[in-house]
Amino acid sequence: MKFISVAIDGPVGAGKSTVARECAKRLGFIYCDTGALYRAVGLYCVRNGKKLEDPSEVAGCLDGINVGLSLVDGVQHVFLNGEDVSEEIRLPEMSMAASVVSAIPQVRGKLLSMQREAAEKNDVIMDGRDIGTVVLPNADVKIFLTAKPEIRAKRRYDELIKKGVETTFEDVLSDLNERDHNDSHRAVAPLKQADDAIFVDTSELDFGQSVELICGIVRERQNVL
Repeated sequence: MKFISVAIDGPVGAGKSTVARECAKRLGFIYCDTGALYRAVGLYCVRNGKKLEDPSEVAGCLDGINVGLSLVDGVQHVFLNGEDVSEEIRLPEMSMAASVVSAIPQVRGKLLSMQREAAEKNDVIMDGRDIGTVVLPNADVKIFLTAKPEIRAKRRYDELIKKGVETTFEDVLSDLNERDHNDSHRAVAPLKQADDAIFVDTSELDFGQSVELICGIVRERQNVL
């Protein structure tokens, strides 16, 4: 049986996770939030006082980290050594922690096999920074999802305020620009558009329009395969 794999890459705040999750639901695919895996690793390091700027220190604690994804009432939850950390990994500081640890080769190696196995056994939509270029280079559909920095920052700011997180738009935009730079300039698997990816800018699209556009691209590809 041929499974369909969809790779959605793009910068922070582009709406990859929310769009991919809804598309997976409508298409009957499995959704794999790879960013959540890196956030969980970052959370473990922060909790245990590891120096994120020291790759050897982070790499040295990987054997003690067990990260898993599971559906709970149809919603993906992230477990760190058996503990549900789905909410904690979404705090702003975990975003930067994820960006730092994701640049460490040993961390990427630990999580790579988990991501590929999901695509081998299911119709899957996977989002991240290097899905179409590194994790699933042979994905059936590749999409590079983005929006203008100010638009992405406003969306992330509204999301954080709704969750009760105290922050400012200026701080969110600053963090976003810093992470964009880190993700696109890291030595290992930097954020970039795959040569065969479809470029999608959602600056002028709302959530529903973005979902419809992505689902349409996937359905069109399904009819070809």
